[in-house]
Amino acid sequence: MGILEKISEIEKEIARTQKNKATEYHLGLLKAKLAKYRAQLLEPSKSAAGKGEGFDVMKSGDARVALIGFPSVGKSTFLSLMTSTASEAASYEFTTLTCIPGVIEYKGANIQLLDLPGIIEGAAQGKGRGRQVIAVARTSDVVIMMLDATKGEVQRLLLEKELESVGIRLNKNKPNIYFKPKKGGGISFNSTVPLTQCSEKLVQLILHEYKMFNAEILFREDCSPDDFIDVIVGNRVYMPCLYVYNKIDQISMEEVDRLARQPHSVVISCGMKLNLDYLLETLWEYLALTCIFTKKRGQRPDFSDAIILRKGASVEHVCHQIHRTLTSQFKYALVWGTSTKYSPQRVGLTHNMEHEDVIQIVKK
Repeated sequence: MGILEKISEIEKEIARTQKNKATEYHLGLLKAKLAKYRAQLLEPSKSAAGKGEGFDVMKSGDARVALIGFPSVGKSTFLSLMTSTASEAASYEFTTLTCIPGVIEYKGANIQLLDLPGIIEGAAQGKGRGRQVIAVARTSDVVIMMLDATKGEVQRLLLEKELESVGIRLNKNKPNIYFKPKKGGGISFNSTVPLTQCSEKLVQLILHEYKMFNAEILFREDCSPDDFIDVIVGNRVYMPCLYVYNKIDQISMEEVDRLARQPHSVVISCGMKLNLDYLLETLWEYLALTCIFTKKRGQRPDFSDAIILRKGASVEHVCHQIHRTLTSQFKYALVWGTSTKYSPQRVGLTHNMEHEDVIQIVKK
């Protein structure tokens, strides 16, 4: 029996098993086995190396956004509208067969947008070009999931399932579990909160499935067995995702209103160019970028060329961005903007910068 058949068997057994107190250990073990087989499935086979055309694109710009979705939902049209890159768009499926990059210039930042080929059901098992598409999505800062508004939630649920099965967790935080494998001493289990979903016995059974018999575990929040398996496997990617419903010009206002009110969702129409500005604003928030402007002594600030950093960046990060030797010559900095109590404020390397602050660095 191949790995795919084993995965299918376990999925069927999980669906058949009634969830109650008596079956929680059995379900936990099944989930651990499922995660193990899926990890094997994702390992690239040695025979496949060095074949086929290049697919991944070199990371460039200040952030990377992956555009994923089923065929013919409007990804290529969206790329052509947002960037100066022309991606072939047509009404038939699988118009895009490889990864097409474009650059969105917004608020002084260059955001790399990747138009990936359409995902089909079973992509995680390698159908279509699913595995390559998902591998590129894992390297992104934000995923834009393009959905057809005329098809409701069906596409969203299928895509979430495909991404979930390859270790991409959308709009979720990393489980707050301390886990450290050891060479001896057995399993040490503790929790700082009451646990309702996981017990010490279940944790031990899951660890035995992975042939781990010595480890230190501390639950700092009430996590599920799935969360604990994610911590053991350790290769999970937690990233923000924007659900973008396209073709809203083809559905009723009530349906548009319902979709727009869902969490992490934006409604647009590429055909009629509706709501694209709001989408860019929301994307900027999800990327959590800040623009910092520099100023030379006795001159006006340079607003034409911003330094783009992640939210929460300090003066030290700004120095590294300008030149790596600048921190060794740093004396103090003068900062104008919302991060200061008064302008200009004299600050040190640890001062946190905010969006559109102006900085002047004084050297020793």
